[in-house]
Amino acid sequence: MIQAQDVIGIYRNLAANQIQVWLLGGWGVDALLREQTRPHKDLDVFVLLDDVGKVRELLSREGYCLHYLWPENRWSVDSQGAERPTAFILQDSDGREVDVHAMRLDDQGTGVPAWANERGFVFRREDLAGEGIIAGVAVRCFSAEMQMLCHTGYDLPDAQRRDVDGLHDRFGVELPAELSHSRQPDA
Repeated sequence: MIQAQDVIGIYRNLAANQIQVWLLGGWGVDALLREQTRPHKDLDVFVLLDDVGKVRELLSREGYCLHYLWPENRWSVDSQGAERPTAFILQDSDGREVDVHAMRLDDQGTGVPAWANERGFVFRREDLAGEGIIAGVAVRCFSAEMQMLCHTGYDLPDAQRRDVDGLHDRFGVELPAELSHSRQPDA
């Protein structure tokens, strides 16, 4: 499990080294909700493709090494000419995981995923403008609407189902049709 202090340490380390990072997944939802709602097995982040090498270097100093390449991973060349993975998991010796996905920003500030993107995701400026709090520390994350969209297209485990319900309840974000039919009635 990855704890709030681990998340804050990683986030601050990357930010201190001029790396833009956006939280998503469970910690991204909890940041938006401004409270930890459940334990998390990993930290999901988006970074810029040009920062992937630096992210791996910085986290390797903290004991994180490449653990897994996602099937959607595509090797992409960054602006320095280095070939980089775009969807992967780093893990430390205690089993803590950081799930990293890379994107590029176009001239309008739209995030364009660098990994295989069959679902056609793009991240508009407003999607990248989420702000949250973890353990009293402000963090950048995907917006509630984009968090909801990222939780579609697969069968959600119960914990993630509660995440999207929390986004809907707190922010009024519309549940996609595939999720709304399975919403648990309020007790």
